[in-house]
Amino acid sequence: MIDRYPAIVARCAGVADVVASVTFAREHDLPLAVRSGGHNVAGTAVCDGGLVVDLSAMRSVRVDPDRRTARVEGGATLGDVDRETQLFGLATALGVVSETGVAGLTLNGGYGHLSRQYGLALDNLRSVDVVTADEKVHTASADRNADLFWGIRGGGSLGIVTSFEFDLHEVEVYAFFAWFRADDAAAVMERTLEWTVDAPREAGVLAFAAHVPDLEEFPAEAWGDPAVAMLGSYRGDLETAADVFDPLRTSATPIVDLSGSMDYVSLQSMLDEDYPDGLRYYWKAVYLTEVTDDVVDIMVRYTESAPSKLSTIDLWCLGGAVEEVPNDATAFFHRDKPYMLTVEANWEDRDDDDANVTWAREAIADASELAVGGGSYGNFPGLNEDPAKLRFGDNYERMVDLKTEFDPENLFGSTGPVAPRSDSN
Repeated sequence: MIDRYPAIVARCAGVADVVASVTFAREHDLPLAVRSGGHNVAGTAVCDGGLVVDLSAMRSVRVDPDRRTARVEGGATLGDVDRETQLFGLATALGVVSETGVAGLTLNGGYGHLSRQYGLALDNLRSVDVVTADEKVHTASADRNADLFWGIRGGGSLGIVTSFEFDLHEVEVYAFFAWFRADDAAAVMERTLEWTVDAPREAGVLAFAAHVPDLEEFPAEAWGDPAVAMLGSYRGDLETAADVFDPLRTSATPIVDLSGSMDYVSLQSMLDEDYPDGLRYYWKAVYLTEVTDDVVDIMVRYTESAPSKLSTIDLWCLGGAVEEVPNDATAFFHRDKPYMLTVEANWEDRDDDDANVTWAREAIADASELAVGGGSYGNFPGLNEDPAKLRFGDNYERMVDLKTEFDPENLFGSTGPVAPRSDSN
């Protein structure tokens, strides 16, 4: 999807290389982009005619099981972190695809299986090391460079984060993964929304509309049919974990139920094969204050009309630890929204680009026009075509202040939508 040609790619091995890259870009007035874990569908990891700071060789993970922390370099993926932390039965709150880059996911928020219990990925940060546009290296935390720490957590365009220090938690999981026919969507979604009201903090679920994949785990007669599925997890008493999801499992007759206890690394990589390198992607999101019949109708109707059967429309059930943090505690704003609708257009042929992008944009536009819809999410930004205020809400002006302070020449302009103030504004 992204057809850009940088002049230089700097393959950084450490922080000194990152500083040298920033210096070189400034001295030669080059556009600058940052490639971290590489799971980037918006195209911000590469620029035309400029310098790409490539952190992909910087992916070490250092676990301190006594302090329950992990120090993670900026090029690491979720799989890198999960593999190391699970050696000690620990994990931090990250996303749901192991090949996702830790940096991009965290700096823009980071929803995942642990969000209702432990918050966003950025809520689990103790500190970060950041190279700013003035070529200095800062450690930022709640009590050190606190303004920078505030803006990095959700803003992400104030510098290059070379390492993250995360809190860790004891994690064992039961996975709930059931598929239902699209004709049962209303009943399944009604039961799901009832369940989320009283669900234990240790449980979470992602509901999505999709087409049944052509895989042997699914009955052949259902292959290619529209469906509604749920992927959830529970981290309490595993002996009674299946009972937690019984209200969802019995909401209709499943096409297939793939639920069961599994190790956390397996849960985190369950969706990896759905997002292979080389596929074409366009993802957008809108927050919801309520899931109405119109929202469910959009999910079903647009799934049936999708140009590609690889695409999905996902409903994230949020709340819990995420919403307990005030909206102005970090640059990330939309904490009080209980749901998020994401449209993932995934397809294979470049000739189908326009049809799939148009489909995704129209679905999000329909949802955004509802009284319950609004805002945007930095990890599903389309191609960053929407105004930054949709993402930052009432935090926007403070983000502009910080951008003006830490990156007045907008060196990191390709890494986020907020621009510094000019002399005339």
